[in-house]
Amino acid sequence: MTPSAQTAALAGPPDPALDTEAAGGLKQQYNLRSAFALAFSDVSPIVGMYGVFALGVITAGPAFWWAFPVVLVGQLLVCGVFGELVSRWPLQGSVYQWARHLIGPRYGWFTNWAYMWGLTLALSALSFAGSGFLLGALGVTGFSRTEQALTALGVLLFGSAANMIGGRFLKALLYVSLTAELIATLGIGTVLLLAHRSHSFSILFSGEGTAHGSAWLTGPFLGAVAIAGWSFVGFESAGSIAEEVKESRRVLPKAMALALAAVGILVMYASLGILLAMPDIGDVLSGKDADPVATTLEAGLGSATGKALLIALVIGFAASLMAVQAAVSRAIWAGARDRALPGARFLGTLSGKERVPRGAIALTAVVAGSLLFISAEKIYALLLSFANAGFYLSYALPVLGAVYVRLRGTWEPGEWSLGRWGKPVTYAAAVWIVFESVNIAWPRAVNGVWYLDWGLLIMTGVLGVIGALVYWSVSRPGHMPSVTSK
Repeated sequence: MTPSAQTAALAGPPDPALDTEAAGGLKQQYNLRSAFALAFSDVSPIVGMYGVFALGVITAGPAFWWAFPVVLVGQLLVCGVFGELVSRWPLQGSVYQWARHLIGPRYGWFTNWAYMWGLTLALSALSFAGSGFLLGALGVTGFSRTEQALTALGVLLFGSAANMIGGRFLKALLYVSLTAELIATLGIGTVLLLAHRSHSFSILFSGEGTAHGSAWLTGPFLGAVAIAGWSFVGFESAGSIAEEVKESRRVLPKAMALALAAVGILVMYASLGILLAMPDIGDVLSGKDADPVATTLEAGLGSATGKALLIALVIGFAASLMAVQAAVSRAIWAGARDRALPGARFLGTLSGKERVPRGAIALTAVVAGSLLFISAEKIYALLLSFANAGFYLSYALPVLGAVYVRLRGTWEPGEWSLGRWGKPVTYAAAVWIVFESVNIAWPRAVNGVWYLDWGLLIMTGVLGVIGALVYWSVSRPGHMPSVTSK
């Protein structure tokens, strides 16, 4: 294969008209409501709040709450750029396709590599955390790590089965999750604010001794912004199923923005209620209270709320897992369709009545499931830490690509556009995403072990080297097998 032909193969199909035949046999079975439900479940207010609350309070005190609006505004800027990109290129794989069309196949390939690993590692984190809540809801106590890993594997297999069955079943589960999360987060925030408030609003301006003045802003608060960054990722998942969405050029920008804004408001509202109702902030800061969300709810609403909270957490984490897997499997399938991944014939095959990439789904289940059984907990934490950096790195590359194209004056908008706000929003989004990526990856002495404090940079380097080797193997002449659909 000549270099030009090789580049064309890696670049994949041209900008298509996107009917079902142009989409390679994919069925367009999603609309605005179901695309919104997918993105909402991926970001997940329950996961976004519960996953960072305790660590945020420990890092910066109650004033960590202000990190939420800071991150939300930054991510809405990124979402605006992504809205323009998905309207221009509504193709499976979201960030992969956008980066590939903006800069070129190699740039897109490495964007997809970061995205695939970030989301696959996130599957392990979500299934492992969800398994602990599931065991608690079932009344199981004192379980071993192996028992939790086996339960997590069951959660992962359930999510994988839902994705393999296809759109109708998956959408039904996502609608159930969306309803449960809306009720849970709105209910928690409202009841605690109206009936169980223990502190005045002034507590939101207290670092509780974590630091003072400018030292708090440049230390604990920056750490809180890095932590809160984990709460508002996943909205691009609606773009990952672009070729399965009807009227995608107009629908997807709305779905992504609405999902991100809705989750952001819910997270801030519920977190505000919990902060103002916490019975003892000192216990949280000292580490004595490792689960301040559960403690606050039990103190305010009684112990009977404990099981209800666990059930809500199981639903939230399971739904987020299914949405994340739907997004990453489409990114893998898109790379396989472009013959840019090993095993392209298997990974690029669609099967079943609803034409889903079951091979790609199975691969994510195998990789994520294997990580659950790593016995060394600190090594496991190191692997999962890259999930956060993987998201932000894969966000940064297409945003920087959009900046490059705009600076060259070659940008052509799709059906949906920010108009005259396009340039300032793109440039502001680039500043934000680079800042937050560096902030998240910055080595902070919080784990007490050097290779964990530097874990994100180490994992980025290791996976970057592996990615370069894989890219070299698939880009060589004669190493791009054809892709079939059965």
